[in-house]
Amino acid sequence: MAGILILAAVLWFAGRFIGAPIAVRQAAVGLLFVAVLALTVMLPEGHPLREATGGSAGEWLVFAGLVGLVWVYLWGLGQLRKRVRPENKPENRSENKAGISAPGQFAGAELERYARHIMLREIGGPGQRALKNARVLVIGAGGLGSPALLYLTAAGVGTIGVIDDDTVEGTNLQRQVIHTDARIGMPKVFSAEVAMKALNPWTVVRPYHRRLTDEIATELFAEYDMVLDGTDNLATRYLVNRAAVACGIPLISGALSQWEGQVSVFHPPQTPCYQCIFATAPAPHLAPSCAEAGVLGPLPGIIGAMMAAETVKEITGAGQGLRGRMAIHDALFGESRTISIGPRKDCPVCGTTALTPCEPA
Repeated sequence: MAGILILAAVLWFAGRFIGAPIAVRQAAVGLLFVAVLALTVMLPEGHPLREATGGSAGEWLVFAGLVGLVWVYLWGLGQLRKRVRPENKPENRSENKAGISAPGQFAGAELERYARHIMLREIGGPGQRALKNARVLVIGAGGLGSPALLYLTAAGVGTIGVIDDDTVEGTNLQRQVIHTDARIGMPKVFSAEVAMKALNPWTVVRPYHRRLTDEIATELFAEYDMVLDGTDNLATRYLVNRAAVACGIPLISGALSQWEGQVSVFHPPQTPCYQCIFATAPAPHLAPSCAEAGVLGPLPGIIGAMMAAETVKEITGAGQGLRGRMAIHDALFGESRTISIGPRKDCPVCGTTALTPCEPA
């Protein structure tokens, strides 16, 4: 039997050496198996040729059964691999491309990529490592989320979550620069994921194609170090603020209105919370959405980039952030100003809520 197996191996590797297709080599080995099986059946017991080929057809049938099981297993494994998303395949995963085996390590290409950050005294190597280890959640992949997501990805934030239940529309493309015409109709979080992975394969992107609700907000926020609010409706803004306060994580909040935008960082008890400043929602006609009132295309880029900058400073500890202050930019007249903001003792969110960080599920 051993001699036949050696002969089968010779046929296989000789065929490979001369460049024979796999199908031809499989056919050659299969014909050898059929010939051996026929000899063990037709020749009488004790015949020298039958003994040379194993002597018993049963042994060959058991061997063929084992080979068949292995083939079925490998075939099934191949079918499963075909269903894996391209970015999750081992050859495309950033840690394998970069030769990284442990979280927080940098590949040589990453060090080159972030060289301009590392050269900054206020960031340096420790700051860049903090960015790589950071987990940031962005609410909304629209006008404000688009530039914020791109700049956080480019900056090397290690894990970025993005939650949005909307899909890309043609009217978005005037300002939502993370999306493209080819991705109209795609859920925004998956469109954003495509752009982010193309920009920086070392960033882990977590897309959540769903609406943020009270039922999931606190549990979701507990998985992140800070949250950026780029939504355009006040109900969600109040919800984001409540969940961020409950989890004790910083909230970088941006807002737009036609030609004007604002940014601030909320992190009670060191700062007021969002509802300290905007205690009650204004009448609907006083706070129309971009779809109702319009918005300057580059304005979300300005404010979203400021949100990303504040996030980088929060993570690295660089400079003076917008805690306790609000930056306001008027694009129509090219003016910017910063105002001081303070907490309200009677705030129903941070004034009476125990500021204990929530725990991940």
